[in-house]
Order: sequence, then structure tokens, then C-alpha cells
Amino acid sequence: MAPRNDVKDGEPQPERSYATLSTLRVGVKAMVDKDGEKRKAEILSIQTRKGSPTFYVHYQEFNKRLDEWVPADRIDLSEEVEWPLPEKVDEKKKQKTKEQLSNSKAINKALKNINRSVSESREATPLDTSAKTSRRPSFQGGKENRDPNVTVIATEELGGTPLPDDEHTVDLADIQDAAAAAKAVPGHVPQTREEEVERLRFGGSMTQNQTEISRVRNLERIQMGSHEIEPWYFSPYPAEFADCDMVYICEFCLCYFGDNTQFTRHRKKCTLLHPPGNEVYRDDTVSFFEIDGRRQRTWCRNLCLLSKLFLDHKTLYYDVDPFLFYCMTERDEHGHHLVGYFSKEKECSEGYNVACILTLPQYQRKGFGKLLIQFSYELSKIEGKLGSPEKPLSDLGLLGYRAYWQEVIVDLLIDREIEGTPMISVEELGSTLAMTTNDVLHTLQNLNMLRYSNKNHVIVLTDAAVAARDKLKEKERVKGKRMIDPERLQWKPPVFSAAARTWNW
Repeated sequence: MAPRNDVKDGEPQPERSYATLSTLRVGVKAMVDKDGEKRKAEILSIQTRKGSPTFYVHYQEFNKRLDEWVPADRIDLSEEVEWPLPEKVDEKKKQKTKEQLSNSKAINKALKNINRSVSESREATPLDTSAKTSRRPSFQGGKENRDPNVTVIATEELGGTPLPDDEHTVDLADIQDAAAAAKAVPGHVPQTREEEVERLRFGGSMTQNQTEISRVRNLERIQMGSHEIEPWYFSPYPAEFADCDMVYICEFCLCYFGDNTQFTRHRKKCTLLHPPGNEVYRDDTVSFFEIDGRRQRTWCRNLCLLSKLFLDHKTLYYDVDPFLFYCMTERDEHGHHLVGYFSKEKECSEGYNVACILTLPQYQRKGFGKLLIQFSYELSKIEGKLGSPEKPLSDLGLLGYRAYWQEVIVDLLIDREIEGTPMISVEELGSTLAMTTNDVLHTLQNLNMLRYSNKNHVIVLTDAAVAARDKLKEKERVKGKRMIDPERLQWKPPVFSAAARTWNW
């Protein structure tokens, strides 16, 4: 049956028709069996495994971590499928290409005029070595004994003494045109190291390659200690590991193996029992270790590869030199088992106290995430700075931070009300909790605790917020609450040389 194409509201709708296994392709949306229910899913990749086709699908309106490989028998071909729309010509990209071409032509034309004027000046000016005239200044104000055979290209910052009127000078209009055209060229040209570092620091997240965010998950399962875990996202482990049914990761040194025999041999030789850094905190249940990415590059790179399996927007996993890693562990008779971590830039112009944060899936929903967040703010208090996590946060990270912000703000307001000093400003809230003003305002607005009265904003402790706090306290009383004891924290802000804070490029 030929596919039909409907038009709705002036926009073409996806073509729908019946398909067979041989006609399925990337981009097709079909009904797929998921836990006994039919759900619409988009095919992202197709592979032949063990002689049978398998399809990597993304379920519509579901998180990417639920993407999976499915066999052909889970795709319902008794219903019509949606075929991908033909690619449209992007008018913006087309116009951008035209502007780039016109800018290049303007630069070439201006530079040709400059070179022509310089050559005419040389031909028209007789060489009189006996005359004692002032030496002609260079265009860049540098050395005056510049080689006459080298053409000087003027820049926008043209300065210096103007040439005499009787000399053939370069047309300044041509120079200005060239400078303006060069300035208008889009930033697609290769960036310098400094420009790339600035882009990474101020770009919101540490993503270097946007295409990797949507790549297909490459590992089926990993074994770490006594836990078998199904990864959520793609991580750039070596390509040969994509064919392994199980990848074995040493929970102490984080080395990875595709064969159980190799992993068993490694475990007999591995002597590491805790993260390779300084233990800066220890209580009855957990410890925190501070690891310098420059001193422990291999371990930190392995940690980033592991965390990328569970963080969609994390793609910076190689150059770890500018970061400190604070790893939380649980202790037993066998050693310190990694629970989670957060990374922090050694020198961050934006004031972020967390770059990436993760609790491993086997330890989630046990209060460890809140413990990591609290620890990061305890470090900020010692530094005397207002901290905030680097944006954008993952969906689970945002939920964790919102819960923590809500808890500490409501607790502080209730404590002040009990003490008889309920009046407090947003700035005072932030300085007491080491939170930025934006994070405090964001939390108060979400809780509907910021009101406008008598031309002033007023913080109101609502009954709903108090009720939610009491419910949380009751749950913590039953299950037990994990808290950081600031008196057990043995840490001073580290001081680094300029070389230790830079990227290893």
C-alpha cells in the first residue's frame, strides 16, 4: 500500500502506511511492546546481531534513559508506522552560507586593493639612499626595519603617525572594509585554545560535541562490585566493548574489562582499596576523598567515563586537569566502595561549586544525593563564597537540588521564627546557607513564599511549606537521616599554581 501524506494546518504531516522488516529504517516511528503495553517509539539505529535485526528505539514522551535495543518481534507491524519527513532546506543556514561567501569576497577584494596600493607605492617612489628622510613607519607600529618583501596586513586597530600627503598611501576605506568583513565572519573558524576554554567555561555545561548527546547507548550491562547495572546513555568506551554482553569495572581503580577472566586476574593484582586522594571527611558511615585531576589523570578519566553512562549532557571526560573530584564512599571490611561524586573547577570565574554531580544508580533513593549536595555547600562555607551548581542540571540533579534548597530554607525560617527573629532578607538567607541569591529566589518562587506587599517583596512561611517539612521530618525519623557533620570536615581551600589550573592541551 502506498503511503499517504496528510496536510494539517498548512504543515505536512508524517506519511503513514504499513511496513515490513525490510523497509524499516532510521527515523520510522512504530508501536513497540514495552512491559506488555504498546508504546510509540522512534527507531534510532539498526544492527544485525547474531543473524537477526535489532532496533535501538526511543519511546516518545519518555526519558532517554529508557531507550533500548529491541528484537524485531517486539515491533508491531500490524499497525501503520510513521515515516520520517523529508529534510527541509534550512533558509537560515542557506542565508548564513551566502553571507560567509560575500564576506570572504569582501576580504579578498580589500586585501587585493591593499597589495595593489603597496606595489604602486613601491614603483612610484624612487630609492634615494643619500637623502636623509624619516623612515616610513610600519602599519603595526612594530620594528621599523621590516623586510620590504613582506606584505603587512592592517588590522582594525590601525594607528601610528599618518604618512606624508605626497606619498602613495593605502586607501583606509579598503582597510576598514577588510576589518569589518573579517569581524563579521561567523565563529565557525577553528578557535584558539583560550577561546575554546572560555566557550567551555561560559557555555552552561561542559559539552564539547553536541552530536554526542543523542548518540546510541553502546554498552549493554556493566558489573561493578556485587551490582549489575544497565547503563542509561552513551559513553565513549573503546569500540570493542560495544560487542560485549557485560563490561566489568573494578570498583576501586575503575579500570574496565570485556572479559571475566581478565577482570578476575586484575582483581587479584589490584591493591587499591579507596580513591587515590586525601580523605577529608569521615563519619560512622561514609567518607569523602579529594582527588586532583592533574595528579590522578587515569583514575579521574575512568570516573568520567563511568559517570557518562548515567549523565546525558556530560561529554567532557578526557581533560581532567582543571578539576577536583570529591568522591563519597561507604566503608566495609573490603575497602571503600564508591557511592557518588561531584567535580569542581579549581578556578571558576562563574563561582560554581559543582561542575558535575552523580550518585551511582545502585545507591540512589537512599539519601546520598542530598549528602553530596550538602557537602558541596559546606566547602563553599569554608571558602566564604556563595555556591551554585553549573547549569544545565540533569532532570534528577534538578530534583535533588530543589529538594535540598527547599529543606534548608524552610528549616532556617522555622528556626528563626522559634528564636523570635523571623525577619530576614533574601541576601541574608543566601549568605547563611552559602547559596546564591538567584537560587534562593528561585526556590521561594517555586514554594509560593515570595509575596509583594506595600511596594516590597516579603518572604512568607506558608502552611503548605511547613506541612511538607513536617512530613519529610517524619519520614527521616523512620528511615534515618544522613547528615554532614561540619566538625568532622578536615579541609582547607587548596591553592594551585597557574599550570595546575589550566587545560592540558
